[in-house]
Amino acid sequence: MTIRRGQAWGENVAVPPHLVSIATDGDLARAVLRGEPRPIRLVGGDLFRTLGGQSAGPGLQRLPIDVLRVMADGRQFVAVAHVVARRGGLFGWWRGPILAAMNADRIGSWNVAPRAHPNDGRAEIVEVGDDFGLRARWQARRRLPTGTYLPHPAIATSRIKVQAWAFDRPRRLWLDGIELGTVRSLGVTVEADGAIIHI
Repeated sequence: MTIRRGQAWGENVAVPPHLVSIATDGDLARAVLRGEPRPIRLVGGDLFRTLGGQSAGPGLQRLPIDVLRVMADGRQFVAVAHVVARRGGLFGWWRGPILAAMNADRIGSWNVAPRAHPNDGRAEIVEVGDDFGLRARWQARRRLPTGTYLPHPAIATSRIKVQAWAFDRPRRLWLDGIELGTVRSLGVTVEADGAIIHI
């Protein structure tokens, strides 16, 4: 059941037998996709950082998380932390439109979606307009670690359960930090309580 405001989330449990440790968001997404039968302990990645890292105490915290079901040019994928579509290359962050669907609040050291929660049944959408200039991007980049780059008129945010986009030009697609090539169409559906993890 997805979390509600003021409601406790997860439960403290003893370390389950046959626990498998996973250190990246991409590896967690692959485990979810294949239906990993063993209990999963997340020990790294952006979702792990969003959750605050290690749990305190002798046991673990067992948490339900949402999963992002992705349709990209007719191909199906799964993401657990984020979906990013932008221009390719080293300067892709600095020019052109950017779309991020966030289940975690972080991409690396950047707090991209401060309101994102991995079990609220929604994805945080952050869309950067093509008209967002280089100087404004530099200023926003300096504020990304603290999540204080919002609000800005060239950056739109929303919360979705299901949404689809069609791009006028192909964009490079990254799921949980893994590049998958270019796409012209993208759909994201939030699967509430799509997986169980331990931290």
